[in-house]
Amino acid sequence: MEIEEGQAQVIQHFVNKASTLEATSSLANLIVEATSHPSLFAFSEILSLPNLLQLQGTEDSAYIDLLRLFAYGTWSDYKGNSALLPKLLPDQILKLKQLTVLTLSETKKVLSYNKLQEELEVSNVRELEDFLINDCMYTGIVKGKLNQLGRCFEVQFAAGRDLMHGQLGSVIDTLGNWLATSDTMLSLTEEKIDRASKMCQLNMDGQQELQGRIDEAKKNIHHKKSQNKQGLCFMEYGDGFDFLGRPMEHENDPMRSKRQSILKWCSILHAFSFISGKQ
Repeated sequence: MEIEEGQAQVIQHFVNKASTLEATSSLANLIVEATSHPSLFAFSEILSLPNLLQLQGTEDSAYIDLLRLFAYGTWSDYKGNSALLPKLLPDQILKLKQLTVLTLSETKKVLSYNKLQEELEVSNVRELEDFLINDCMYTGIVKGKLNQLGRCFEVQFAAGRDLMHGQLGSVIDTLGNWLATSDTMLSLTEEKIDRASKMCQLNMDGQQELQGRIDEAKKNIHHKKSQNKQGLCFMEYGDGFDFLGRPMEHENDPMRSKRQSILKWCSILHAFSFISGKQ
């Protein structure tokens, strides 16, 4: 995260500076400076520098223990061993309380106000909330939500601290459990995706089948309409009537000869009338 990435340059600065020092007093001052720096929350790389071993067995050897405390310990640890450690400056006290919040966040994601007030020696809720907001969340070492109704701090993110010897195995186990859980969730997600894809395909197939039935029904209706029209035409023009709707004559029709005779006499009379009129 950003807070962890931003520390790289600060750590390298102190590592380079410590590598050039030899006097124990200078190394002790370097430790005080590093543990007071507002942007530094990891100290294992400084602690592993070979020249810091020069402090062992000297009057400044307590500063090595102080550096270990800032790397792995809490405010409660300091209070229990304050007689054996150098007196802390205000910036160091603030830093150690910030580190205490990080340690508490490693094990629980919901920290009660009572527990925080006890571990940080804060007298009231207002002071505690101001500390969490201004000195923890604004600096980026933790992210979370203040639950005033539930009197707790809900942790969403916390920067990591230095690992003590022996903690690596626990971290590996935790990461292994997380990986196994992630694999299980991935498998379940893939199954749901596959099931959803199959349901989608079945739905598409059903829609295509339904559309096919609709198209077939339309064809049948159109065909029946065409048949009905043809039957109507046959009835009108094919059942004893000509295309003008007049009765059609048949050879076996007994009235055919009478109609022909009448038509013949009508023609003769018409011709006779025409001739008489001319004369």
